[in-house]
Amino acid sequence: MVAWLLWLIPLPPLLAFFLIILFAHRNNAWSHSLAVAAATLSWLGSMVLFVRALAIEQLEQHPFESAVNWIPTGESWLQIGVRLDPLNAVALFFVAWTVLAIFVYSIGYHNFGRPKGSRDVPGLPSHGVSIEEHGRTHVIPSVEPMYARFFAFISLFAFGMYLLVVSDNLLTLFIGWEIMGLCSYLLIGFWYGKPSARDAAVKAFLTTRIGDMFLLLGLAWLYSETGSLSYRVVFVEETLHRLATAPAPLFGLSIAGWIGILFFLGIVGKSAQWPLHVWLPDAMEGPTPVSAMIHAATMVSAGVYLALRMFPILFLDARALAVVAFVGAFTALFAATIALAQNDIKRVLAYSTMSQLGYMIAAVGIGAYVAAAFHLVTHAFFKALLFLGAGSVIHGMEHGALHAGAHVDPQDMFQMGGLRRRMPITFWTFLAGGLALSGFPLVTAGFWSKDEILADAYAHGHLVVFLTLAIAAFLTAFYTMRQITLTFLGQPRTRAAENAHETPRTMTVPLVVLGFFAVTLGWVGIPEHFPMLGGFLPNWFHEFVGTSLAKAPKAAPFSWIPLMVSLGVSLGGLFLGWLAYRNVKTPEQDFLQIPILKNRWYVDELYHILFVRPAAWLAERFVYLILDRAILDGILHVAARGSLLLGHVFRSYFDAPIVNGLIGDGTGAAVKASGAALRRSQSGQVQSYMVTSLSLFFLVALLYLCIRSLV
Repeated sequence: MVAWLLWLIPLPPLLAFFLIILFAHRNNAWSHSLAVAAATLSWLGSMVLFVRALAIEQLEQHPFESAVNWIPTGESWLQIGVRLDPLNAVALFFVAWTVLAIFVYSIGYHNFGRPKGSRDVPGLPSHGVSIEEHGRTHVIPSVEPMYARFFAFISLFAFGMYLLVVSDNLLTLFIGWEIMGLCSYLLIGFWYGKPSARDAAVKAFLTTRIGDMFLLLGLAWLYSETGSLSYRVVFVEETLHRLATAPAPLFGLSIAGWIGILFFLGIVGKSAQWPLHVWLPDAMEGPTPVSAMIHAATMVSAGVYLALRMFPILFLDARALAVVAFVGAFTALFAATIALAQNDIKRVLAYSTMSQLGYMIAAVGIGAYVAAAFHLVTHAFFKALLFLGAGSVIHGMEHGALHAGAHVDPQDMFQMGGLRRRMPITFWTFLAGGLALSGFPLVTAGFWSKDEILADAYAHGHLVVFLTLAIAAFLTAFYTMRQITLTFLGQPRTRAAENAHETPRTMTVPLVVLGFFAVTLGWVGIPEHFPMLGGFLPNWFHEFVGTSLAKAPKAAPFSWIPLMVSLGVSLGGLFLGWLAYRNVKTPEQDFLQIPILKNRWYVDELYHILFVRPAAWLAERFVYLILDRAILDGILHVAARGSLLLGHVFRSYFDAPIVNGLIGDGTGAAVKASGAALRRSQSGQVQSYMVTSLSLFFLVALLYLCIRSLV
């Protein structure tokens, strides 16, 4: 049963995708019903598998596996299959819950049940529709023009992530990886009528393709060394030892080190780590449920999941791990500084995602495997909650703007204020997610997972990583409270905020469910020696996920220093964020509106100078003018002239005299001449025919007698 469930889990979203685009695309109710039903079936199967995984001791030594022959490779077969082990069991848990919550939330977000707007066109957000109520005319949100298309695309997105998680090999993992890359392009550019959305989609697609190129090189190298991409072949001790001891021709790294770095470059692109981070903030051009899918449930989480999968190979080379730790820690701090100055509620969360992913990557780099996996799971819940909460705020602001006839940017936090009274469910759930992101002590999941990373970094002597992540954690708490204060506290600063209202239950129920996990999920990973609470609940997560490795890692010994630092940066950042912004009402009063931070350290501008402009010049001046017009077109023109000349020769010396003259016209002339000659013999006189017949008879007889005499 387990093997069958593993095969079946990815299929309902794929089936929903095809059913929607082929049959249900004209009916909004059928479209979201198919998508949500598919997500529910996959959720149910994932929960069954998760519970079964918990009930089995030493699951990593005896994982559930099922494989089939796929491609013949001479005398053997390339196999693909599915697998259930501790790591993908917890991945299935958070993917199933977040995907289902996002699917349900999307029904309300896209205004199902509302009338169509007369000015709405496919490819642009809905503009609202005027209705009469109680003798008054006012504008309400209208249904998304491409409602069915949206649910088809996110169903395919979910299929890609489920396929990646249940795969027992790196090849089908890569297929799921690329499916998500395609879906991110389609959904970031969902409102393709906006030039900014089109540009963001292309930017995301091209940037992640750079990382995927390196990942594909790593896959090819690994296959050439091991003859397989299956986990059960690649990650055995003999294979790992051979990869670790075989030298590579560059920089003294082992083959394992280079393969690990190639895989890591793919992870850098997918998880938006520096320097391939530039696509993620612009991905906010898509609908908010897409942002939640990319930032929490699927896309960027897939990068960290692959880093955890490849940990046995990365761990073989200390220099490769050092690169991973540096990139992760730098990205965590770098992104946090940019988030301080952002005024768009979704962009703050986008840079927050980059920073938190940096935490996880840095944890992998310092060898804190379990801590990285723990933060991956908790982050998926509270970041999905925050993005969906931001979408709820935007939805409420849009309704308020339509109701009041005001023209405001519904994503600008300085246009908000006072929403805690207008949108209480959104406020309390967003607060839970924000406190979890900030690592508010004891009662939020983010505290336990983030504290474990800091404790691991300190315990194993990675003090530079420890200090960098601690500063990033302080900035995270600061900008999170800045976001909460500007959005929900104080008084409304616009008429849109005054008229905002709570979103429908299809949006608030998923927020409450995710809020529950954002608070409670961390309790499954309380360190055994934590004061007072340690041992009260078993450190289940460490015991379960730690067995994914051949040698289970030990929990970091308890120390007061990382704990006090964690408490200080969390509470201090939250307090200072509230203190600094409690009376701020306009951007001019914000002391962090620093140009270098608002413009993201000018990295996009730098890339434009270093890469985009040279690439455009190369394309226009060299590729187009020289390669295309001068060389390729020149070759084609020479070939064309040669073809014309050759055709003229053939026509003049072969076609006209031989084909036309000798064969074509000659055959006709011969038939005509023979016909004219034979016509004379057709006189119509029987006597002539009899003389001719007798003459032929005597001629044949004479010929026969001559031949017989010779024989």
